[in-house]
Amino acid sequence: MTMNATIDAAPETDAVSQRLTFVLAAACGMVAANIYYAQPLIAPISAALGLSHAAAGLIVTMTQIGYGTGLLFIVPLGDLVENRTVICTIITLGAAALLAAAFATHALPFLIAALFIGLGSVAVQIIIPYAAHLAPEAIRGRVVGNVSTGLMFGIMLARPVSSFVTAALSWHAVFFCSAALMIALTIVLRFTLPKRKPVARMHYGALLLSMPHLVRTTPLLRRRALYQSGLFGAFTLFWTVVPLQLASQFGFTQRGIALFALAGVSGVFAAPIAGRLADRGHSRIATIAAMLFVALGFLVTHVGAAGSMLNLVCLVAAAIAIDFGVQGNVVLGFRAIFVLGHEHRSRLNGLYMATFFAAGAAGSALGAWAFAQGGWMLASAIGLALPVGSLLYATTE
Repeated sequence: MTMNATIDAAPETDAVSQRLTFVLAAACGMVAANIYYAQPLIAPISAALGLSHAAAGLIVTMTQIGYGTGLLFIVPLGDLVENRTVICTIITLGAAALLAAAFATHALPFLIAALFIGLGSVAVQIIIPYAAHLAPEAIRGRVVGNVSTGLMFGIMLARPVSSFVTAALSWHAVFFCSAALMIALTIVLRFTLPKRKPVARMHYGALLLSMPHLVRTTPLLRRRALYQSGLFGAFTLFWTVVPLQLASQFGFTQRGIALFALAGVSGVFAAPIAGRLADRGHSRIATIAAMLFVALGFLVTHVGAAGSMLNLVCLVAAAIAIDFGVQGNVVLGFRAIFVLGHEHRSRLNGLYMATFFAAGAAGSALGAWAFAQGGWMLASAIGLALPVGSLLYATTE
């Protein structure tokens, strides 16, 4: 593919190759990682910027606010504006924000930069429907699954990578390196991605106003978003609380927690498997299996005495099972909503992501509260209830 290649707005083209799929997957991973780099670095960043313990959570919250805002107000542009231009512009915005964060010496400039890092990261959610558009119907699930694998690799590796880089250099280096990576990525995408100009039937304001209508008139979107909300809420609860459990019961340091987080990387292999199952018409059984994986993950955390080697092994198994179920189900959701119509894929994707991203933020906050109130027992009980709720809802399909 060259920069002069153009794909029109008709769906189901044969314009996707293994090379292009790899480029899109790598781009998703590198961009998505920007949302998560700061999560394990709250302590050193807040200390350097003079943020109080009470305000330190804003380091992550501002990025989440930016990302959520972008899902609703930037991602719909994928249905209106030439996609390659939008993707490269948003990533460039993210690169500038990363540089601003790296140079920040006071809290306010850093927090503003964090907001724009979140905004710049929504390019991922234009890339995924873009990949779905390029893929023929027969292999769309597989292509989306493979691209999503890159996304999940980025999410899973971001925390341990930022921890290791900070330990070796400084937290500033994390943002400097990522900014350089984004600049290089923008150049690669500019000369690799084919153009894709949607057939725009409405202006931007009408595009935004159409989103509530899509929610009301698309029951499949509502169902898949609620399925994933239960699972993603459980996922963020687990990864918020498990570092606290590892530190208190096992005496893990930041490096040990980073190594534990690598266990979750194996969950990325669920994405291509789920995509292939969806292509073969097995979405329903795969969805139920994903929910059971997450529920069983929380159950096995109670095997063995707290602080024992057996319990640690079970926590690792839980991390793998929970990540496997969550990553598999998100791809099943992508596959389901992307067949609803190519003309509004970006809006559907933005609504889908915004719904379960909000659930993830709630799960993280709920997990921290539950652990403070009732330790692992209460937190894991809530974590178990979330996928069980999704499973019960799935039985009504």
